[in-house]
Amino acid sequence: MRIKEEQERSKNYLNKYTSAAVLEIVYKNLIKDHLIVILEKTFDLLFENRIGDELGILYNLVKKDISKAKTSLRHFTKKDLAKRLLLGKSTSQDAEDSMIGKLKAECGAAFTSKIEGMFKDINISKGMNIAFKQHLSHLTSTSLTDLSINVLTSSFWPNYPTYDVNLPAELINYQITFQKFYVANHSGRKLVWQPNLGHCIVKAVFENGNKELQVSLFQTIVLLLFNNSNQLSFSEIHELTNIECEELKRTLISLACGKSRVLIRQPKEKEVEQDDVFCFNSKFSDKLFRVKINQIQLKESVEEEQATEKSVIKKKVNHNELISELFNALDIPVKPYDLKKRIELLIEREYLERDKDDPSNYTYIA
Repeated sequence: MRIKEEQERSKNYLNKYTSAAVLEIVYKNLIKDHLIVILEKTFDLLFENRIGDELGILYNLVKKDISKAKTSLRHFTKKDLAKRLLLGKSTSQDAEDSMIGKLKAECGAAFTSKIEGMFKDINISKGMNIAFKQHLSHLTSTSLTDLSINVLTSSFWPNYPTYDVNLPAELINYQITFQKFYVANHSGRKLVWQPNLGHCIVKAVFENGNKELQVSLFQTIVLLLFNNSNQLSFSEIHELTNIECEELKRTLISLACGKSRVLIRQPKEKEVEQDDVFCFNSKFSDKLFRVKINQIQLKESVEEEQATEKSVIKKKVNHNELISELFNALDIPVKPYDLKKRIELLIEREYLERDKDDPSNYTYIA
């Protein structure tokens, strides 16, 4: 149990000022790890694995009057839960209700109001999709596409960028039909489509057998272009899809340069350029019938790195000052070698780092 370990270490080896700085780092860096465990596993599994104490530690952190901790908890809960719900990874409504109940008891109703709203949106969308499919069954035209739509209340969910992309004709027809159906039942409301949140199962035919590709909607839009063309340049794909340039690069890298290369790219340079050419890889093979192709995270730009740097709190201390402070704070005999080992451990766990310009200085990372 990492948080409890670091609390004990800080209590035993550091004075109250240094201890506070280290514990602030622990809270910030470890809260996310605990939340991911909670969100990816149901409470039933957590309790079966006897991790109930860790949940208690997490809640005790939130109970403290530390606005940064509460802000971090709210941010990670909302972001990771949104991803799970939109991907349909929630397995137990009872477990989810239990999670909300515990968060509400510890953090208050205001803290969980938006989380409850997210669950409500998903549940309402399930009923709406059933009604929409019944509506479609009465129409003369039928579609081979099985489409489910989540209608999200913008104030409940994380802020997402909007994209105006060129959808395939079949999806546009489906979108128009749903819009008419929704407006007929909810007058006065406006739908803003978020294609960047969509995910699809695409049936693909290869020389080595048929596959189902689990991909994002952006990846789907690109792949469907190759039903009508043997090869396309980056510029042509950009013009046909209207996907924002950096997002299109990320999408094409995932399809042509990742583990599952369903597209072939020429030339095979490090960066995707405007004149690169892509073609369908008919010889693609995989031992699995359903192949998941993950999106690629591009390297941060200079501006993004600077923004990230500004959001990181740092405090520097000289090696001799740190050793002196440790000797003064400790009530037990200790050897310099033992202190050095502790410092190396903090560096290894990324709580400290050496100054690049002056290795005799350490930086607290918070």
